[in-house]
Order: sequence, then C-alpha cells, then structure tokens
Amino acid sequence: MPDALQLALAFLCSTYGMSLLALAMKVHWQQARGDEGPSAASALTLRGVGASALLLSLWLCLQVDHVSMASLVWVMSLAASAVTVALTLTWRPRWLGWVALWRRR
Repeated sequence: MPDALQLALAFLCSTYGMSLLALAMKVHWQQARGDEGPSAASALTLRGVGASALLLSLWLCLQVDHVSMASLVWVMSLAASAVTVALTLTWRPRWLGWVALWRRR
C-alpha cells in the first residue's frame, strides 16, 4: 500500500476515534443524535472502540515511518482530528450522528 494512502487511512482512523470519544459524552451525543444520551454500557463501548481506532491510527503511522517520525505524524494527526471533530460539533453536529449508527443508545 502506498505511504500516502496509509497516512490518509491513519488520519481517517484518528478522526473516527475522536468522533467516537466525543459521542461517548452525553452532551455531544445529544447534539449529534438528538436523544437523551448513551447508556453507561454504550459510552464504555464507544470509548473502547474509539481508543482502538486511535491505536490503529498509530500502528498505520508506524508502518510508514520510523518511530520518532511516526509518533510526530500521529500526534499531529490527533490534533487535526480533534479540531475537525470540534468544528463539526460546532457547525454541523448531526453529521457525526452516522458515526455511531451501530449504537442505538
């Protein structure tokens, strides 16, 4: 797989992970999905899958570069993903609703 494609996939994984971590919070769930919020078990599942997506993003970065460069790229990817999710929650929170369609509540 080309390096650019792997890095793009790493960014998508980190954005997905950040989205799930945001949706694990009641207020963001209400913004994105419109109902009362995830149950405690759902929130725990969202956090677990979100953390796994972030780790997958790190692994993809490590496949492209050596450790010192990969960790820098990963941290920058996390920062860009966090800003992307924050701006999405600010202007179009319903766009994040599809991220957790597999979770009812």
